[in-house]
Amino acid sequence: MNPKETIKLFDDFLDQRGLSLNAVVVGGTALSLLGVVSRQTRDCDVLDPQIPEDVKSTARDFAASRRAAGESLDDDWFNNGPASLTRQLPDGWKERLEQVFAGKALILNSLGRSELLMSKLFALCDRGVDIQDCIALGPTPDELDRILPWLSEQDLNRDWPAHVRATMTDLARRLGHAV
Repeated sequence: MNPKETIKLFDDFLDQRGLSLNAVVVGGTALSLLGVVSRQTRDCDVLDPQIPEDVKSTARDFAASRRAAGESLDDDWFNNGPASLTRQLPDGWKERLEQVFAGKALILNSLGRSELLMSKLFALCDRGVDIQDCIALGPTPDELDRILPWLSEQDLNRDWPAHVRATMTDLARRLGHAV
């Protein structure tokens, strides 16, 4: 899906049904709305709040309408997949949100830069598939150093800290930072 276009269409869809939502998004949708990347994504990850049932149902109806128009959009495209991340983010993260979309029925915010980096670097270490997003965000050596202790504590596996350091070293090298 093209996140910017899909979000605009979904905003109209929600508005026509008298529904609204103010939410925090992360992942590819957030990066696209921030102008960091211009790639397709398969979903819209809502971090907070829990998506109300009427909005979930409407998102499924929207997906069906987009498929009928020839697009590929799964029923669960608008989801709370990363919601558990809210328990791991530093205190005050909600005060650093950045509005990335304001429509008629939908207001979307993204994490502040530091927390957005945390989420993407964690995803890189956890899944190993977010390297291009991390490069696009262009973290500085100082940002990588500040996030490393937090990132090293996000998994109890005894090999996790070494894996995190190796992943951050590789990212720093790819970004052209002296390692």
